[in-house]
Amino acid sequence: MIKINPKLNLNQEHITQCRKYAAGVAEDMQNFIDQHTTVATERAICRLLGIDGVDGFDVPMPNIVVAHLAEKNLLGVGAALLVGNAMVATGKTPQEIVEGISRGEIDLSKISIGDIEYAKQAINKIAAEKVQDIRENRKKREQTIEKHRDSENPLLYVIVATGNIYEDITQAQAAVAQGADVIAVIRTTGQSLLDYVPYGATTEGFGGTYATQENFRLMRAALDEAGEKAGRYIRLCNYASGLCMPEIAAMGAMERLDVMLNDALYGILFRDINMKRTMIDQYFSRVINGFAGIIINTGEDNYLTTADAVEEAHTVLTSQFLNEQFALLAGLPEEQMGLGHAFEIAPDVKNGFLYEISQAQMAREIFPKAPLKYMPPTKFMTGDIFMGTVQNALFNAVTVMTGQRIHLLGMLTEAIHTPFMSDRAQALDSARYIAHTMADMADEIEFKDGGIIQNRAAEVLEKACGLLAAIEQNKLFDTLEQGIFAGIKRGQDAGKGLDGVVLKAEGYFNPFIEMMLDV
Repeated sequence: MIKINPKLNLNQEHITQCRKYAAGVAEDMQNFIDQHTTVATERAICRLLGIDGVDGFDVPMPNIVVAHLAEKNLLGVGAALLVGNAMVATGKTPQEIVEGISRGEIDLSKISIGDIEYAKQAINKIAAEKVQDIRENRKKREQTIEKHRDSENPLLYVIVATGNIYEDITQAQAAVAQGADVIAVIRTTGQSLLDYVPYGATTEGFGGTYATQENFRLMRAALDEAGEKAGRYIRLCNYASGLCMPEIAAMGAMERLDVMLNDALYGILFRDINMKRTMIDQYFSRVINGFAGIIINTGEDNYLTTADAVEEAHTVLTSQFLNEQFALLAGLPEEQMGLGHAFEIAPDVKNGFLYEISQAQMAREIFPKAPLKYMPPTKFMTGDIFMGTVQNALFNAVTVMTGQRIHLLGMLTEAIHTPFMSDRAQALDSARYIAHTMADMADEIEFKDGGIIQNRAAEVLEKACGLLAAIEQNKLFDTLEQGIFAGIKRGQDAGKGLDGVVLKAEGYFNPFIEMMLDV
C-alpha cells in the first residue's frame, strides 16, 4: 500500500459527487452492456474453453466457430451454450467440435437443443478447470513477489518494440539486468484494428511485435528466468485493447501477464472503434483481468497528445473517475487500477512544473489505493537530448514527490528513434538516482494553503465535477459524439466493429463471468 499524505485540501464533497456522477454513467452503460455480446467476447469464451490453433488458411479456430455462429444467426445464443449442447450430443471436446466445423462436418444449427442444464454442466466443467488454472497463475505471481519482497520504490517500466519476439526477449532481459521492473511489449502498428489474434511466435512487425499467446508464453518464461537471476519479480505488460480486447485479456490470464493496457474509452477515441463494441468488450476483458490479478493501465495520458494539458486537465480526471467505476462494475479492485496520466505540459508554461505536481498529487489523493501509471513527456520532446534529459529528470522528480507507482521511463532520444539498450540504461540510472536521492521528499514537503498547487487542483476537480454531471445527464454515447474527450468526435453507429455487436438471446450465458465474479 502506497502511503498517502494529503496536502491539497481537496473538497471532499466534490470528490464524493464526482464518484456519484461517474457511477450513474457506468451503471446506465452497464444496462446496455448486459443486453449484448460481441464476436470478440464470444471468441474469448472459446479460447477459455481450450479452443486454439488455426486452420489450413491460418484462420484462428475461435474465429471459425464464431463466424459459423454469426452465419447461422446464432451468435446471440452464445458460443458457450451451443458448444456445450454439441458436446452433449456428440461426446466431443470443444476443440474437436470446432475442427469439425472447420472441415464442414459439424453444423451447430442442425444439432437440436437438448436439456440446457446438461449443456451448461458440460461447459461449466471445462470452464471451472480453466478458472482454476488462472487462479494458480495468480497464486504463483503473488508467491514470487512475496519471495523477493516487492520494491517500495516506483516500478520502473520500459518498452521493447523490435517486431521480433526473440529480439524483444534479448532486449527485455538486458533491461531487467539494468534494473527494469516492468517490461511492456509494444504491439505492432495496427494490430488493434485486426478482428482476430495472430497465431504462434512472430518475427516481423512494424513499430512493435504482434500480441499472440505464444509470444506471451515466450516472454513470460524469459522474464521469469531474468527475474530469478535479478532476485525480483518482473512484471510483463501488453495490450488488452482494440477489436480483440477480451481475447487478449484471456490470453494474458492464461500466460500470467501482470499488466494490461485496458482503457474503457481509448479504442473509441484513438482507434475509431465503434463505441458500442468497445464498451461491451471492455467489461468482459476487465472481469478477466480482475480475476487474474492483472493490473490494468488506462489511457488518459493519450488525451494530452491531442488536447492541451493545462486547459483539458479536467477531462483526464473525469476519465479516471469513469474508468474507476467501469472497473468496479467488472469486479476489478482499486488495487489493480493503474489509472493513467502524463507529464505533458508545454515547457514554456510558467509554473508548469507546479501544475504537474498538482495534477499528479491530486490523482494520488483521490485514488489512494490505485497503482497509478505516470507517463513521461513525449509531446514536447524535440530530439534535443540535453533538454530531453532535463524534462525527464523533472518528470522523475514529480513521480517521487507524489508517490506514483508505475513509472514509465522517459527516453532522452524520444522523437529521434526507438530506444537503444543504452538509452534504457541511462533512463534507468537517472530514475534510480532521483528516487534514491529524493526518497523521503514526499513526507518532507507541504503545499502552501491557497497557493498555486492547491488552487490548481481545486480548479481541475471542480471542472471535472461539472463535466461528470453533464455526462450523467446527457449519457456517455452522446458525450462521445460531442468530442468532449481529446477533442475527438465519434458517432454511435460509426467506427470499426459495430457489425460484431449482437443482442443476447433468451437463455444466453457466459460461465466465466459467473465464476470469475463469484470470488
